[in-house]
Amino acid sequence: MDKLFLLCFVGLLIVAHGVAGNMEFDNIDMLEELENFNIEEEYEAETCSIPSWTSERGSKVLVNVDSFGALGDGVSDDTQAFVEAWAIACKTPQSVFLVPIGRHYLVNATKFNGPCSDKLVIQIEGTIIAPDEPKNWDPKSPRTWLDFSKLNGVLFQGGGVIDGSGSKWWAASCKKNKSNPCKGAPTALTIDSSSAIKVKGLTIQNAQQMHFIIARSDSVRVSGVQVSAPGDSPNTDGIHITESTNVVLENCKIGTGDDCVSIVNASSAIKMKTIYCGPGHGISIGSLGKDNSTGIVTKVVLDTAFLKETTNGLRIKTWQGGSGYVRGIRYQNVRMQDVENPIIIDQFYCDSPSACQNQTSAVNISQIFYKDVSGTTKSAKAMKFACSDTVPCSKIVLSNVDLEMKDGTVETYCNSATGFGYGIVHPSAECLSSDDKEYIIINKEEKAEVTESSREKIDHTEL
Repeated sequence: MDKLFLLCFVGLLIVAHGVAGNMEFDNIDMLEELENFNIEEEYEAETCSIPSWTSERGSKVLVNVDSFGALGDGVSDDTQAFVEAWAIACKTPQSVFLVPIGRHYLVNATKFNGPCSDKLVIQIEGTIIAPDEPKNWDPKSPRTWLDFSKLNGVLFQGGGVIDGSGSKWWAASCKKNKSNPCKGAPTALTIDSSSAIKVKGLTIQNAQQMHFIIARSDSVRVSGVQVSAPGDSPNTDGIHITESTNVVLENCKIGTGDDCVSIVNASSAIKMKTIYCGPGHGISIGSLGKDNSTGIVTKVVLDTAFLKETTNGLRIKTWQGGSGYVRGIRYQNVRMQDVENPIIIDQFYCDSPSACQNQTSAVNISQIFYKDVSGTTKSAKAMKFACSDTVPCSKIVLSNVDLEMKDGTVETYCNSATGFGYGIVHPSAECLSSDDKEYIIINKEEKAEVTESSREKIDHTEL
């Protein structure tokens, strides 16, 4: 798979020899990075052999929270029943921790710690709801609600719902009420310091702040998950990945008041496949570099996505004053409808009530590839590459990108960004190559020949 992609990409570069802004790419080391973009096929092909308890229990031990006193009436506090059931399920090999269908379980902030015995299944069929009053939240867990840590080989599955009851939290946010102090709120579901985890079919909604965090973990596959919150709910990121590797998100539908997916520091080998995003702030790498910190994100692939009426599309955002790098990013087969800022790299990101100080250091951004991206934008600047004068963006490649505005013309904005485009690139991205020392202008005869032969039809996959 990787070799095939590399050969195709080399072939396209040959075709692009004079197309991309009528320039020739002189430094080819980017191909070595692109060769390893795809997550290993063996990992992608894995399927879970653990059966659902409803269809085949076999030798599994069923640990039902109702058996430990949970009432599931949506009013009584079922936290202790969940804690006691977890203690048994965690230490029992091949157990199923069951949250039954048709009930609503009120659960306070709880830590579900491992390590646990082999082949644990967490089967959520009912609805787990959080207390809705911020004033009564456990001060010992200000940033987490359902927190699972130190697990290995665990399967989360079922058709159930995790509901953060977040409306009062949103109303108290400084983004809703400027007179309130800015402070964090709980994340609905956290998987921390874990490995070989699968999450299938769950719905996570109305989180107090972020919906689902994957932190300090390796080999996590999330499939068929839905995330839902109102478009004006503040800071309600859908799936947030931090300090994690080998993460796959597939067939997920996400609509929130913040990033549908956000990928931040020390994350690598992330693949997203068949993602629906909207409402929300798009699919983001970052923010990185806040408070002069170091941020590193590498090897991220988004393949097949539909973004509808989001405030951003494909976004990389970094703060001034940071360090580190973002590189080896591939976006392909992306369709957008009425999206603001469809393609944006912003090295001047500032999510602060006061203006951010100008600083010269920045997170370095390079080797970013956009292929088969099309749709409609609400912004005249359909593509925006706002990069640092001292740490410019480089090796940005655009192939078959076609963005239109329903009323008006579109353009590309570049500041200290270099790269090239080939095939159809609309709006034109000639501004990318204006200052790149690694490109040389080819002669007019070559330009005419290649331009005529490279008018390709966009071929992308829509959801």
